Amino acid sequence: MKTGRGHALFTAECSHMFHFHCITSNVNHGNLVCPLCKATWKEIPFQGPLSSDHPRGRTRVNPVNWPQDNHMTIVRQFPRVDSTNRQRQRFPSFFRGSEPDVFNDDEPLNLQSEATEDSRQGYLNTVEIKTYPEFSTIPQSASLVDFSVLVHLKAPRSTSQAISYQNLVSSSTMPQHSRVPVDLVTVLDVSGSMAGTKLALLKRAMCFLIQNLGPSDRLSVVAFASTAHRLFHLRRMSDSGRQQALQAVNSLVAIGGTNIADGLRKGAKVIEERKAKNPVCSIILLSDGQDTYTFSSNAGATFGGAHERSQLNYNSLVPSSILNGTAIPVHTFGFGNDHDSTAMHAIAETSGGTFSFIESEIVIQDAFAQCIGGILSVVLQEMRLGIECVHPGVHLAPIKSGSYRNQLFDNARAGFIYVGDLYADEERDFLVSINVPSAGEDTVLLKITCSYTDPLSKGIVHLEALEVRVQRPKVVLSQTPSIEVDREKNRIQAAEAMSNARAAAERGALSTAVSILEERRRILSESPAAKLKEPLCMSLDAELREMQERMASRQRYEASGRAYVLSGLSSHSWQRATARGDSTNTTSLVHSYQTPSMVDMLHRSQTMSPPSRRRVPPVKATRSFAS
Repeated sequence: MKTGRGHALFTAECSHMFHFHCITSNVNHGNLVCPLCKATWKEIPFQGPLSSDHPRGRTRVNPVNWPQDNHMTIVRQFPRVDSTNRQRQRFPSFFRGSEPDVFNDDEPLNLQSEATEDSRQGYLNTVEIKTYPEFSTIPQSASLVDFSVLVHLKAPRSTSQAISYQNLVSSSTMPQHSRVPVDLVTVLDVSGSMAGTKLALLKRAMCFLIQNLGPSDRLSVVAFASTAHRLFHLRRMSDSGRQQALQAVNSLVAIGGTNIADGLRKGAKVIEERKAKNPVCSIILLSDGQDTYTFSSNAGATFGGAHERSQLNYNSLVPSSILNGTAIPVHTFGFGNDHDSTAMHAIAETSGGTFSFIESEIVIQDAFAQCIGGILSVVLQEMRLGIECVHPGVHLAPIKSGSYRNQLFDNARAGFIYVGDLYADEERDFLVSINVPSAGEDTVLLKITCSYTDPLSKGIVHLEALEVRVQRPKVVLSQTPSIEVDREKNRIQAAEAMSNARAAAERGALSTAVSILEERRRILSESPAAKLKEPLCMSLDAELREMQERMASRQRYEASGRAYVLSGLSSHSWQRATARGDSTNTTSLVHSYQTPSMVDMLHRSQTMSPPSRRRVPPVKATRSFAS
């Protein structure tokens, strides 16, 4: 009643919420399906006169002081409970069902919606590349050892971004004619600790995800507790597929232990053994606990167990196919304060996915929305950035590319950075360090090349090479450092400080960890970019300050500090948005990597949420570089 501002609210078994007087009117007209997701209801709300005779299975609710003509009655058919049913209820039906030995029963692709000339025009086949040398002019006689060059990439923008927010809200699914279809597997923890509000909110978040997949997207859901089971095969989210997916998700109940390894193994099996393949595939893994089958439940649970935690082989949680380099990114979500953030972060890093920390139960849908907003907007794949030294005296220093694999060869005269997939409008920054020899004329330092795969046509695109040149006058009276380079240095150094602080915290040296972060904030505040109030620098300072607060005590660090730091490290190492605490809200400055597609999906999530969730204004994208 309080949430509904004086109006009674009814939450259906599909997790959608309605004003009771509205939905009862709808039901009285014979509509027995959810108006939003079209799921068929078994629990039907209606209004009717008081009666002393109630058929079996009918429950009357008549609170004190309510008018006699405005009461609620809910009809629900309950099964007879006997000893056999009681025994079966210990093991939910979705765990008792049989599964095929090989998961090659995936639904065929929707060939009619596959790549056409029109769909290939859904985005521009160009990637924006810019380079920023640390200084644009260097004296002829100068010889520099650690000279920085920033390479900035920006993915093309999907035409679906041109659709107004109002059109997005009014449509039942995200527009698909201009994007690449995906194969998505969600691996969901339904152990006993998920019972109650957690499971209800997870179902709501899954319903949101299902509703925002298109008819060419395919989804499979794996639930795990003590064991894992595939709820349904990889199938297209057509009207019928969506309804069956909603019904399967709504059948979930919480029971048993936590076997993350078995759940992830089964999720990877769905992807590996499918007969047909959509261009993009991902796994979403959510858990609120620690794997009680692969590891001892007490290993690494305290500061005293930090050594034991560091010795755990988290790769044992990851299927061999993913460890062997199969491109299946696993985006992990740690739910609540009891999950194993170290394990979830390790799984994400190993697979090329991100780790998000869902601190508050109420933001689980927003966290999912941000993630799928990116997954549904992939515009290029297998990007590779080439760096080649042009001047004979120039050599590359080891490249710091975060979690992106890089390689140097030809006596450090050339190298590659393997960037992988990019979402629409997504940006990447790589800082390359070189030596600059003395020279009597303008110097071409580097040549930058870029290639990637068009996910629709499967063709390889090669971009024109870009040269990095500096002027070499005899005398340079003054030099102004590049703000872009300074900003990226701040980001890299802040991420290194976070990593060092985490290492200190794991040793139990919380005061040292806080000092590391404080010193980095001081240096950051004195940088040229920070003095210009650059948004990224402000975001970094807010993030470092938040980490300091979460390391204020051992209890605080164990409850949320470790997960918050690991999620931040995941975000910076991949330069991709992750959910951290309230980081999807505008009250937080920590959302530097959100893309317009992510923001649009967040708008949808917040608009479709109950009134109590709409207390914050819509989020706005904050970019590493100004548009």
